[in-house]
Amino acid sequence: MPHPKVVLAPTDADVPEGSLAALRARFAAVREELGLSLDYPADALAEAQRVAADPPSRPDLDETDVPFFTIDPPGSMDLDQAMHLERDGEGHRIRYAIADVPAFVLPGSALDQVTRERGQTIYCPDVRVPLHPEVLSEDAASLLPDVVRPAYVWDLRLDGAGVITSAEVHRALVRSVERLDYATVQAAVDAGTDDERFLLLKEIGERRLEQERARGGASLPMPEQQVSQGDDGGFALEFRPPVPAEDWNAQISLATGMAAATMMIDAGVGILRTMPAPTEDALGRFRRAARGLGVEWPQGQSYGDLIRSLDRTNPRHLALIHEATTLFRGAGYTAFDGPAPDEREHGAVAAPYAHVTAPLRRLVDRFGLVVCAAVSQGDQVPDEIRAALPGVPELMAASDRVARSAERACADATEAALLHGREGETLRAVVVDHAEKGMDVQLVDLPVLARVSGDRAELGSEVDVVVEGADIAAGKVDLRRA
Repeated sequence: MPHPKVVLAPTDADVPEGSLAALRARFAAVREELGLSLDYPADALAEAQRVAADPPSRPDLDETDVPFFTIDPPGSMDLDQAMHLERDGEGHRIRYAIADVPAFVLPGSALDQVTRERGQTIYCPDVRVPLHPEVLSEDAASLLPDVVRPAYVWDLRLDGAGVITSAEVHRALVRSVERLDYATVQAAVDAGTDDERFLLLKEIGERRLEQERARGGASLPMPEQQVSQGDDGGFALEFRPPVPAEDWNAQISLATGMAAATMMIDAGVGILRTMPAPTEDALGRFRRAARGLGVEWPQGQSYGDLIRSLDRTNPRHLALIHEATTLFRGAGYTAFDGPAPDEREHGAVAAPYAHVTAPLRRLVDRFGLVVCAAVSQGDQVPDEIRAALPGVPELMAASDRVARSAERACADATEAALLHGREGETLRAVVVDHAEKGMDVQLVDLPVLARVSGDRAELGSEVDVVVEGADIAAGKVDLRRA
């Protein structure tokens, strides 16, 4: 007998006011446990203030007449990317300006040392632990509107099918004319806007998505569980599905990263973002999971196309999306100076790929930008950059571990805060994964993912669970199957 369908609409829930103090204390404890400090060393901070006022390096080219614009989450100040889109025959021209962090961070400086130790910006619900001091990341180096900033400008040409036909990158002064957010762009497109910028973004994004399908690439449509802080100081936990405008915007960044990887491979020096393709065993397990959940997987359809077709409001599809995480494992960074490595592709992108579009928030991008600009302009890659490349993968791996730990621990604490005081209540949930002892469920009416003890139920089935305990200080929720 088929199980009744449960509609899992995007949900959000506010943390009760009585739990806020305990939750803030837990966030602070997580940072202390992970060794995350909001304070910058005095020498590095002084250096940041000095170079912000007087950058050591300034581009010769002036492209401030190009009306770049940015698209970021609302309220963002650390703006890495700005774009300008135009038609080019049947295709398009993308000019993608990336914050010129190397203009401010000199190799061997105190600021360079601290950023290598930090690796990336760590986002906690209440505060952000930045890679760079805010005087740089949210001011002097950020591509904020109506100010002149140094940038690495990528110039990409695409044909009528969205294939990159040429790419080059150079340093230039730029000026963004407007700061936009995803919801605003999406609402304008949905309302039938005649703003050429948004229509070009949609057109390019959809062509690049079609190229991704043709390559066999895949993206995981996992509902994003995130903790957000409101203007009133409270916190909310929500499942937030991305809007199409985010996918279109992401395709601009992916195209740039693919162009960067090609430059590096051709030049024989650089650092790639790599991930192995799913193994036959993993694909076999995923196919069996699809069959067990009653999800049709036509013969000859790629796993990427199947994942793109899944409906996050269908509990059986949701369970299969969680199962698909086993296909997206093993991502890392591969540095090389000489012949390109044998393993050079990113399995989900289905092509070589490099991180070069977020240098304000991620260490590796700073090195990739310098390499690509040197290669593109026919210059030698600086010796200090070549010398640093072999150590970057481990620095990034360490910071990735910290970022994942902070995100998970803060989400766990917020889940506990949502359920604190509801001990003994029975809630509805959908089984999304099986564990060695018990199973993982997603609550239907609250944005909570948790482990449940007791007998397992079928993947995708709906079950009743009882809240046994919710410890905010430990970030722990105890549920058992009713």
